[in-house]
Amino acid sequence: MPHYLSDEELKRTAPAEVASFRAPVPTQIVSNGEFNPIPQTHEQQRVEARIKELAKELGRRHGMSRRRFLASSAGMAAAFLALNEVFGRVFDVSPAEAAQPGVADARTGALAGQFIVDAQTHFVRDDFKQEGLLGLAQYAKQHWNPALAGENTLARFKFENYVKEIFVDSDTKVAILSGAPFDDPTWDLLTNDQIAAARAAINRIAGSRRLLAHAVFTPKKPGWLAEVDRAIATLKPDSWKGYTIGDPLFPSKQGSYWWLDDEKLVYPFYEKIVRAGITTVCIHKGILPADYEKSWPGVWEYATVKDLGKAAKDWPQVNFVIYHAALRPFLEKPDAALAEFEQTGRVKWATDLAEIRSKFGVSNVYAEIGTAFANSAVANPRFAAAVLGTLIRGLGADHVVWGTDSLWYGSPQWQIEALRRLEIPEDMQKKYGFAPLGPADGVGKSAIFGGNSARLYGIHVKAALGGITTDKIAAIKAEYLAAGGMRSNARYGYVYRPGA
Repeated sequence: MPHYLSDEELKRTAPAEVASFRAPVPTQIVSNGEFNPIPQTHEQQRVEARIKELAKELGRRHGMSRRRFLASSAGMAAAFLALNEVFGRVFDVSPAEAAQPGVADARTGALAGQFIVDAQTHFVRDDFKQEGLLGLAQYAKQHWNPALAGENTLARFKFENYVKEIFVDSDTKVAILSGAPFDDPTWDLLTNDQIAAARAAINRIAGSRRLLAHAVFTPKKPGWLAEVDRAIATLKPDSWKGYTIGDPLFPSKQGSYWWLDDEKLVYPFYEKIVRAGITTVCIHKGILPADYEKSWPGVWEYATVKDLGKAAKDWPQVNFVIYHAALRPFLEKPDAALAEFEQTGRVKWATDLAEIRSKFGVSNVYAEIGTAFANSAVANPRFAAAVLGTLIRGLGADHVVWGTDSLWYGSPQWQIEALRRLEIPEDMQKKYGFAPLGPADGVGKSAIFGGNSARLYGIHVKAALGGITTDKIAAIKAEYLAAGGMRSNARYGYVYRPGA
C-alpha cells in the first residue's frame, strides 16, 4: 500500500491494524496512505464506546469473550444498533439480533448465498518493498503491540491475506482485481501481468471464475497503446482501469493527466477495445482533499466528470464505470458535505455524475461506490444514504455498482452489512424524491451487489453460483468456519494518533 505521507506526517499517525479498536465496523477514518487521516469524531467515539458496552453486556449472554462476540453475527448487529443510537434509525437491525443467540446467525445464513461482485479490490505485489510502510509495522511492534508478528514483511497486504479477507471472511463471491498507475513505477501495486497471473491462480485453485482482472491503461505514457494491444492479445483483461488524474497520490509533475473525451489521444483506445470486445472501462474520479484547488492546482479538474458526457455519447459501445461515484470529499468528516447537500440538494461531483444520463441521453454510464461508501457508511450513514439516493435517482439502481476498495479496509463484510441494512430516511425520500433502497435481498440491492456487474462482465448468475458454492474456496471457508475461524475485524493503513 503506497503512501505519500512525509516523515513528519507519519508521526501523527498510527498503524490501523493495531491502533484502532477492532469493532465489526470501523469507528474512525482509516487512510490508505494518500492523505492524513482525521481524528476520531465525537460521534465515532460515542459509537465505539457503545459497541464496547454492548460487547461486554451481550457477550456474556452468548457465552463468548468480547473478542469472539465482536467477530460474530450478533456482534455485527450490535455495531449497527450502536450506529442507530448515535445517528438515528438508518440501519435495519433489531435488538434481538444482538441479544438472542441464534437470531443473527439465522439472518446471516439466509443471506450468505447472495451473489456479490466486488468491483474494486487490491493487494500488492510480492516485491513491493517501501520502507515507510514497513517502518510503521516495526514502530507498532516497538511502541504499540510487542506481540505483533511479521513486522518485517508486507504479507498482510499480499495475496494469501487477500484471499482470506475477500473470499473467506466475507460473502463476496466474485472480485475484480485492480491496479493503479504512478509517475514513479516503483510504487505500482501490481503490473498488468501480475493481475492476470493472480486471476489465473485463484480461478485454477478455486475451480471456478472467482477473480476477474483489470488492465491499467495510461494515456500519455510512452508506448501505452502498444501495451493495450499486448494486453488484448496476451492478457485478455475482463475490463480496463484508468486514472484521468494521472498519478492518484500526488499532483503529477510529468503531466500524466488526460481527458476521457480527448479525440486525438484517447479515442484510438476506444476503437481498439471495441474491436476486441472488451468494452468496460473503469475510471477513477473524485476523492480529492478539501483544499484541492490549492493543493492540486491545474490538475484537480481532471478528477471531475466534465469529460464523461461527450465520451459516453460518442462511444455508446463502451460502458464507463466511474469509481468512487466521483465523490469529491476524501478522509473528511461527511458532516460538511451533508450540510451542503441539505442546503443545495447536491453532492459535489457525484450529483454531476448522476445527471449525465439525462443531460446527454446516454445509458452507458455507471457509478461504482467504492471509498465513497466506505468512508461515509459508518462515519455518517445519513450522508451515505444521500449519495446512494442521488445516484439511483439519476442513473437508476441498474447502473450503480458495488465495490469496496478492499483490502485496505480489511474484510469487506462490514461494508456488505452496511448496504444490506441501510435505508434512506423517510424525510429524505419525501424531500428529494429518493426511492427506498428496500430489503437486503430485494431487487434494488441485489442489482447493486451483483446483478449489474454480472451484466457488464457476462456472468450468468445461477450458473456462476452453482460453481462457486461447490468450489475449493467454498470448501476452505466451510472448514475454516467449522474450526471456529473468526473475522479479524482488522483494518490496514493509517489512523490519527491521539495527542499528535
